[in-house]
Amino acid sequence: MSDIRQTIDNEVKGNDVLLFMKGTPVFPQCGFSSAVVQILSHLGVKFKAIDVLKDPEIRSGIKEYSDWPTIPQLYVKGEFVGGADIVREMFENDELAQFFADKGIALENV
Repeated sequence: MSDIRQTIDNEVKGNDVLLFMKGTPVFPQCGFSSAVVQILSHLGVKFKAIDVLKDPEIRSGIKEYSDWPTIPQLYVKGEFVGGADIVREMFENDELAQFFADKGIALENV
């Protein structure tokens, strides 16, 4: 396993909720990343964010890791959930809060 893949794997497995995004939760650098941060914040989900703009290897490596071409990417308990469209759709269909509950992730605002 390459070093960058191992780094990504360690992060994914070591954090209950992990968001690979462009920018930071306080200062997202794209609308899609911002939308996912807003949804997670609305639900009160505690999550770790990794800014892919700071490291080109992570930016390209995460796309290979998930076999998903876009960023942001949300992982919960080591499982790839999806990008902004999937997260938004799950939220709008009231599936996201239940998904987190099923995974044992506390929601502070629900």
